[in-house]
Amino acid sequence: MKLLKYALAVFIPGLLAMTISTSADETGVTVTDNNTAVATFAGGCFWCMEGPFDKLQGVTSTTSGYTGGHTENPTYKQTSTGKTGHTEAVQIVYDPEQVSYEKLLDVFWHNIDPTTADQQFCDRGSQYRSEIFYHNDEQKQQAEASKAALDKNKPFEELIVTQISKASTFYAAEDYHQDYYKKNPIRYRYYRHGCGRDKRLEQLWGKSNH
Repeated sequence: MKLLKYALAVFIPGLLAMTISTSADETGVTVTDNNTAVATFAGGCFWCMEGPFDKLQGVTSTTSGYTGGHTENPTYKQTSTGKTGHTEAVQIVYDPEQVSYEKLLDVFWHNIDPTTADQQFCDRGSQYRSEIFYHNDEQKQQAEASKAALDKNKPFEELIVTQISKASTFYAAEDYHQDYYKKNPIRYRYYRHGCGRDKRLEQLWGKSNH
């Protein structure tokens, strides 16, 4: 299925990766130009992670990209080898007055399989690990609290292995990856179904929880 995803993506023209325009103050808080906040989550295929957040009122934008690794300006081809250290991720710009970080965490958990290391559904490798990248101490505390609460009340028996790490440079993926589920709905549905994502999410969370 990784080959299928690569074939669906790599033969569609696109632009090279670029970095998201944000800055960090002396406390490490990531800020944007208009008092919105930034959240970054890795949940396997970034094609599948944009939609759930796009639906939320208060989310300004979602961007697919690469983060958590050691290679500067990675491409999709490089990241897909698993050798850059990066994972596919989605960066969310949102209005904290309309949607809370806690809500974003809830949506994140219910759209991933937190029980598999270096794998999400049919995609295997460290580039598909699930991970929460916090941008400040408050996000870190909320992420850890959310994980602890889930561990206590989870509707499945397996251990939660999703990592929580400090956010590092986020590189936006090539243009053809952005809003892939909107631009290529047939290819997207074929990939998502073939990867067994919805079937596994239903097993973990129930039919109406993702």
